[in-house]
Amino acid sequence: MTEIEHINREKIWGLSFLICVCIGLVWAAINLTQWMHDEQQVPISHIEISGSYQYIQDRDISRLISKDVQGSFFSADINEIHTAVLKHPWVHQASVRKKWPNTIQVYLVEQTPVAIWNDDLLLNSEGVPFAGDIQNDKLPTLFGPNGAEKTALSGYKAMQMILSTGTLTVDNLVLSERFAWQVQLNNGIKLNLGRQEFINRLQRFINLYPLLQQDSRAINYVDLRYDTGAAVGWKV
Repeated sequence: MTEIEHINREKIWGLSFLICVCIGLVWAAINLTQWMHDEQQVPISHIEISGSYQYIQDRDISRLISKDVQGSFFSADINEIHTAVLKHPWVHQASVRKKWPNTIQVYLVEQTPVAIWNDDLLLNSEGVPFAGDIQNDKLPTLFGPNGAEKTALSGYKAMQMILSTGTLTVDNLVLSERFAWQVQLNNGIKLNLGRQEFINRLQRFINLYPLLQQDSRAINYVDLRYDTGAAVGWKV
């Protein structure tokens, strides 16, 4: 065998060995990938839920994750889990992460209801409606057209700030299609504040109220849609 033939044979053996190594690595990578995606081999065995909440049940969150998220610990998509958790109406915010070797950790921030909206939804502190079920007589009831939730809540908060110096509060608020304001106070008096300068008109009522209380008759409503003064309706 000549020296050239010997060198060529070594090259062939070296190339063959390299090809075998590459094939082995590819085969190992394929098998590792299949193993990592096999739900039976690397299952999600635990879901840890934490946070401060009152209306959320852990089992409901676990059910949402199990229903919408498939696959192993490695293949489960954090974004999909996050989306599944946010389907719960009482979840305001959530963070999700994986914990080796088989745990999903979920931290929840619960919705804070501040008002009942149109008798069938709740409003959170940002004026966003959500379909929570709650029995709370202390929450005010706000009514208005769809899309006006934040406007109604902002107006309610402004009125409450004006009334905070006394004992009166807003129990019910109606924002009409034309964005005129009507409220019912906790003492049953109804106020018609109109569309413009409703805060100034509410302040006018507060200034007039001590004088109105001197009358022995019970007040039904006060119409403040005037530049000055007000029209008072008395209960029969």
